Amino acid sequence: MFQDAPPPAPAQLSEVVVTGARLPSAASEAAFSVIRLDDRDLRAEQRLDEALAQVPAVSLFRRTSSLSANPTTQGISLRAIAPSGAGRTLVTLDGVPLNDPFGGWVIWSQVPTESLSGLDIVRGAGAGPYGAGALTGVIQLRERDTGWTVDGGLSEHGGARLSGSGAMQIGPARIVASGLYETSDGYVPVRGANQGAADTPLDLEVRSAALRADLPVGEAMLALRASAFEEERGSGLAGARATASGNALSATAALQPRADRLGWRLQAWRRESDLANTSAAVAADRATTTPANDQFETPATGWGVNAAARWVGVSGIGRTELEVGADARFAEGETRELFRYMGGAFTRDRIAGGETFVAGLYADGSVTAGPWLAAGGLRVDRWENASGRRFERDRATGLPTLDETDPDRSGEVVSARLGVRRDLGGGQALRAAAYSGFRPATLNELHRPFRVGNDLTEANAGLEPERVKGIEAGWSWTGERASLTATAFRTEIEDAIVNVTIGSGPATFPRAGFVPAGGVLRQRQNAGTIKATGIELDGRLVLTDALTLRAAVAGTDAHVDGGAAAQQLTGLRPAQAPIWSATAGMDWQATDRLALAADLRWESRRFEDDLNSRVLESGATVDLRADWSLSSDTALWIAASNLLDEEIEVSETGNGVAGYGPPRTLSVGLRLTR
Repeated sequence: MFQDAPPPAPAQLSEVVVTGARLPSAASEAAFSVIRLDDRDLRAEQRLDEALAQVPAVSLFRRTSSLSANPTTQGISLRAIAPSGAGRTLVTLDGVPLNDPFGGWVIWSQVPTESLSGLDIVRGAGAGPYGAGALTGVIQLRERDTGWTVDGGLSEHGGARLSGSGAMQIGPARIVASGLYETSDGYVPVRGANQGAADTPLDLEVRSAALRADLPVGEAMLALRASAFEEERGSGLAGARATASGNALSATAALQPRADRLGWRLQAWRRESDLANTSAAVAADRATTTPANDQFETPATGWGVNAAARWVGVSGIGRTELEVGADARFAEGETRELFRYMGGAFTRDRIAGGETFVAGLYADGSVTAGPWLAAGGLRVDRWENASGRRFERDRATGLPTLDETDPDRSGEVVSARLGVRRDLGGGQALRAAAYSGFRPATLNELHRPFRVGNDLTEANAGLEPERVKGIEAGWSWTGERASLTATAFRTEIEDAIVNVTIGSGPATFPRAGFVPAGGVLRQRQNAGTIKATGIELDGRLVLTDALTLRAAVAGTDAHVDGGAAAQQLTGLRPAQAPIWSATAGMDWQATDRLALAADLRWESRRFEDDLNSRVLESGATVDLRADWSLSSDTALWIAASNLLDEEIEVSETGNGVAGYGPPRTLSVGLRLTR
């Protein structure tokens, strides 16, 4: 079961063990809301985003998981303040960002759960040492360093999955490799009387692989890593499909800090990605579709560097830790697409894109004195949007119909954080924190218009970065066989990037063109401020050595203040942001060979759109899993997801047609671990 990350033991400075090229978790993290999942929490989940959903209010933009979600909606957010397709959470793997350089979303299939030793979910905490993009928090993944695992399974709806990860020592070098192949015939999201011939399954095929070499360099460690992924999936409508692909290279060198020396990390990475996405307009009777847009490629490149130096020691006031560092990220990319389908062919094409850059300097540290931990940091960043252009032309004549060059824009952001924790004894602790952070708009938000069914959304090259400020307080208690934590927070996102409704079809709009009946036109805008107040509770009870119960609940009361820019949104809830979400589970070692697990996830209603006119009703799912040990390193497993076959609404069109999440699905597989 996940748990709040405990503070590091002050007396163990010389005994910190980190086997990879990474710095250990900073002591300052204990002053903030950190949830830790280990390899046992990840073991039962086939997709990483589904493993993260064990924590309430952690979800993709929509209710669907990466099993069926379009790549452009795989952005993840924390605390249900204001989910978005780009995501408002920074996701890193051993320090390297996994967020797409063009869209900000995360292709979750590039990191199989079997390849990880664990992860930390940092809710809130601001930019701190993490940098741009950590608006609602950070998810820090740790790749496996030892052992190996192979997991293969078959499931209903034509599903098959084979994944493996392992490490081996070759002389002084350690080689770590992982791979994944998954396929599914999928399910049709529209059901019942509304389903028509145009509705097709959300089929899927995924391939990914990664290879890492860890090389000792004196007392330091050098890690060289290469990875690649590709996924192709149906979008639920005839003629609508999506393909995402990419690769990444990184080099990381790190030296662990000790009382007698500085620790440090140097890291450089490069990431390439591409997206092909076709969309279609659907007839009112859902019998046919008409091609609407063919985004045939979206080449993008991102690169980054970061460096950090950390000092730890014991002074007259207690254990002291200080980290100073710098980081920079650059992204360039463009969308290339065909649109305006008339007379049986696309009549226009478009190229739109640009460059973004953000770089910052920070200092972050902590002091532990007896039962007290005080932590704080300051950060200064500069952001730039440059070389923005949108060019459209008539394919028959070759003449331009739109040729715009966006002015370069830039600015500075100063962010800070401060936290304190007090150990009360008896397993109890109190903490409080205040923080700020920011997220620059992605190339996707700045330059790429997109279409889903009959709904169109326009880009906006004039977007300002989103900025967050928040305060929170927490209490925790850890006993011999039970634990309980509680957190209350208040957060504001200023200049929030929201898809704002402009008008509805059938109508023709400047730049966007024709919007059919049942569709709406939206544009990404800095739509005022989103204010959110929330609570988080989670607990764990070990009833016996064989039976453990766990439960968690999160509530977030979020509302938009649209100001003069979007007065129509004032008082409404952000799209895709439920008020309540809860999880509960049981882990039972029934016999020496048989392990049983049950999980419940419930969520209150949420709204599909900014105007709160499309309601997605509340829903709950129950998942069961049984593992039977055939030997010390081999287990047969069987699982049932959405056991009660609940219809969970995940989308709704302008004319009231709902799309649903996966039906009940049975799976069986074999897992080898050593």
